[in-house]
Amino acid sequence: MLNIDLTKHNEALRHKTPDEIIDWALTLSEKRVVTTSFGVYSAILLSTFARKDPKIDVLWCDTGYNNYQTYNHASRLIDELNLNVSIYTPKQTRGFIDATLGLPMVDDPKHEAFTELVKLEPFRRALAEHQPEVWFTNIRVRQTEFRDSKDILSFSNDGILKISPFYYWSDEDLDDYLEQNNLPKNIDYFDPVKALQ
Repeated sequence: MLNIDLTKHNEALRHKTPDEIIDWALTLSEKRVVTTSFGVYSAILLSTFARKDPKIDVLWCDTGYNNYQTYNHASRLIDELNLNVSIYTPKQTRGFIDATLGLPMVDDPKHEAFTELVKLEPFRRALAEHQPEVWFTNIRVRQTEFRDSKDILSFSNDGILKISPFYYWSDEDLDDYLEQNNLPKNIDYFDPVKALQ
């Protein structure tokens, strides 16, 4: 586990650009990953790493419930950015999950088991295989109440330093960035774990 004073460094990084945050963070450890769901603004973080650390391990936990547009978006970014992607999928097929659990609403008792099967177990497997000390992610403030309690830097439950370079950017900021850099937006992204809340 890296020994980082979160309060001190979050204050120091608060008004830095995402590029400056990433440059600083890349000096912390060689054991680093970036995670993606190939969601709405995924092209931004991934294209940044294609420039700054093209060999970084990109972890994609594919729930098996992505739509056609998301798989196209993922395929395009993987090819165009030459991403070093490792894909983790549920151990059960979508057909088996549909037959045994369906696609439960968040207030359904089966939702917890569904989330464990399609998201949490594959993600734990990914982290166990790669054992990162630094984890780059695209979470941002104002997305959920839980994410509002985080900051640019935070520690995961496993003690991994999570770095969210675009944490304080608004949707408008990200849209402008996509347009200025001619990057695609996955407007049809669907997360089966969150979308039914």
